[in-house]
Amino acid sequence: MKLSNLGLAAFAASAVSVAHSFSTAPVFSRHTLTTSSWSSSSNSALNIAQWGKSDTEDMATSADNANPEKNIQSYIEEPDGIDPRAKLEGTIMVSGYVNEKERTDQYIFDLINHEDSAFEFKKIVAFVNDAKFAKKRLLSRSSRYSGLLDKLDFSEAASEGALPTVDQLEGINSWLASVESKGDMIEQIKSIAALAKDASSLDNLSVMVTNAAGDVTSAEDRAAAVQALKDTGKEYTLLVVGKIEDRDEGKLPYKFRAFDSEIDEDASLPEDAVFSREEAMRMVTETLQLDSGANKALTFSEVTDSNTTEAKLIKGLREAGYARCQEIDHMLRNGTENYQKALDEFLEKNPNMAEGVYATEAWWEAPAFLKQVEDARNNYSPGGGPLDDDDDEEEVKDERTLEIEKIGTEWAKREYFSQSMAGTVDEEMTEEAFIESVWERALFEGDLKFRQSAGEEADVEAELLDFKAQQERKQQTMLKQAKKELQDVLDEEDLGKVYEEGDLDDQEDDDEE
Repeated sequence: MKLSNLGLAAFAASAVSVAHSFSTAPVFSRHTLTTSSWSSSSNSALNIAQWGKSDTEDMATSADNANPEKNIQSYIEEPDGIDPRAKLEGTIMVSGYVNEKERTDQYIFDLINHEDSAFEFKKIVAFVNDAKFAKKRLLSRSSRYSGLLDKLDFSEAASEGALPTVDQLEGINSWLASVESKGDMIEQIKSIAALAKDASSLDNLSVMVTNAAGDVTSAEDRAAAVQALKDTGKEYTLLVVGKIEDRDEGKLPYKFRAFDSEIDEDASLPEDAVFSREEAMRMVTETLQLDSGANKALTFSEVTDSNTTEAKLIKGLREAGYARCQEIDHMLRNGTENYQKALDEFLEKNPNMAEGVYATEAWWEAPAFLKQVEDARNNYSPGGGPLDDDDDEEEVKDERTLEIEKIGTEWAKREYFSQSMAGTVDEEMTEEAFIESVWERALFEGDLKFRQSAGEEADVEAELLDFKAQQERKQQTMLKQAKKELQDVLDEEDLGKVYEEGDLDDQEDDDEE
């Protein structure tokens, strides 16, 4: 099933994160699409007021924009299509909900029933203690309007809190089971796995264990529980969370660790661990519909420290326009490990960054490309209007150039939004001014995307490195030329020399001597 961005916006309406996507691809795709994200912009403006420091400051700004620790958007790719799990059709059974007078638990049924999710279930069976009571709890105006009531069916437990029998699982294709731990988490997981193994029609199994805060389990017991899930032969997901609290989803970031980890501290939860009820429902449904959630056993916990890697990454994903399903998919696939790897690689390439020393490579500029950039820049007017100089004749542009400029403009607009969200753009800078400041980079992106769409092969990373090196070299060349021109003026007036960085310090040392 493929989802439109409009539908995704509706599906993510309950999330706290900003659900604004630049990608024209549907959120759910049977084939994963990949894109590259380049968030740092080139800036060739000269700082006339500080000739001796301009080149260093420009390099520092460029390095900061490329530094994933200071600008996480340089690491995050644009939101893109994600893969759903297979066989999400037929009938799903949901157990462990609609048994309490204090709440309806309708939210989890709404998530499963949402028309823009990857779920294509024709029937949703609520396995409950009291079918009559549950019907009344789920009878609402929203459930009628959404079509949930048309899909809902009910199955009653043999006794309060009991699991469904194998006979009751007959014809069920997916089973979402929520159980509350009372110190018996391992036994409950194994019991569910045993039932699932004997359910011939079952394809997917998703288990959520709540109230597991403070549960003491051994690595051997955890490994045995996960093995029992594997032995079912079904696609499974296991989520373990702490004490459930009633509050909105998405208020706090989260982290997860492998439940079957040999390290007890990673797999277990402290006694005071809590988790939002709505967030737990979100996690168990998203991991059921995402291919990245298949065959995972995870311990989830909330993160209260905003300086942690998880908190920074999740905040960055939301600022970049990721919806909840895209955010969770990214965390499951890439996690914090890839982000930490990007941080380590940047520091490795720039070991003396704290002292203002940045890694650069002296690549020669490509004359043909620079000529193309210069020609395009001379003929560019923000907004597509005519050039201000009436004496300049507009050149007739071919279709390729027009398309490249169009793609480049769209890239620059997305970049402006992304950097504005990340706080790396001056608040007073307009979109038009930003586009003009990054126009060379925008043309590079437009040319690259144009060639890719035409089926031409491109070494994206190599070309990007080459482009950045050329821009830095061009900045340095422009600065040297500007210094030379200023020095000529100073020489004519006998006003001294333009000091290079470090000259003033040397002069002060000489004066002291």
